[in-house]
Amino acid sequence: MGDQRRGLAFGVAAYVLWGMFPLYWPLLEPAGAVEILAHRIVWSALVMGVLVVVLRKRAAFRALLADRRVSLLLVVAAVTITSNWATYIYGVTNGRVVETSLGYFINPLVTVLMGVLILRERLRPLQWCALGVGFAAVCVLAWDYGRPPWIALILAFSFGTYGLAKKSADVGAVESLTFETVVLAPFALGYLLLLAAQGTAHFGAEGTGHALLLTTTGVVTAIPLICFGAAATRVSMVSLGLLQYLAPTIQFVLGLVVFDESMTGVRWIGFTLVWSALVVFTVEALRHRRRQLALAARATAAA
Repeated sequence: MGDQRRGLAFGVAAYVLWGMFPLYWPLLEPAGAVEILAHRIVWSALVMGVLVVVLRKRAAFRALLADRRVSLLLVVAAVTITSNWATYIYGVTNGRVVETSLGYFINPLVTVLMGVLILRERLRPLQWCALGVGFAAVCVLAWDYGRPPWIALILAFSFGTYGLAKKSADVGAVESLTFETVVLAPFALGYLLLLAAQGTAHFGAEGTGHALLLTTTGVVTAIPLICFGAAATRVSMVSLGLLQYLAPTIQFVLGLVVFDESMTGVRWIGFTLVWSALVVFTVEALRHRRRQLALAARATAAA
């Protein structure tokens, strides 16, 4: 029980930290979203490389490099997480925190949709119902925004693709993120050197404090990942699935309270539809799991 409590605490810490990210990225301005992203990749590669050594995962990392299929899947993961990070940083630094939260609210529904379209999985009736309500919500929000909620959709689909690639690769979180950032680091470093050569880089130009903040992007990326990894080995996937709503909820509240973003009546209707879809989706998943456990228990008793 103590181990489960520690796992739950680690899970809460991971998702709370991810939820608080909108407070962090604006601190790195006047650096733009692409420059911030480049720093995040470079410093994350350094931090993750150190973690591979400290956590004694060098053998696992070498095995990953030797497997061509896994390496290709993680290259796909690297590309999709780059688009996810870039879109998120852009959204937060351009006054669209509420829309970024929408992306992570609809992500579970997008993940299910991708399972149907790509993995040919079959959905149960209530899952189809949740998807239908979620689609209606996106239509309502698109009508209110006057455009599709592109930031939310890119975040949801990029993270869904990232999760699919990581699931197919089936390797540890630390060594896989190390691979992803190392693959991207030369491009990110090249971009930062180009900015420096042009005299447009903000690293060091805004003072020592700002430069130190930019170097912390690697640690900020690694800490919630480590907490999540510690939680994943101690609590059930159901608990982790419920905890995932913490981050977008915190982001949504920050968007309204701290960043003073507007919410029209129609927008509230759209978000309410999203939340309703998530309630249907989550309750159905919990009931299905209980039924499966009960059937397994009866089968064991009969044997």
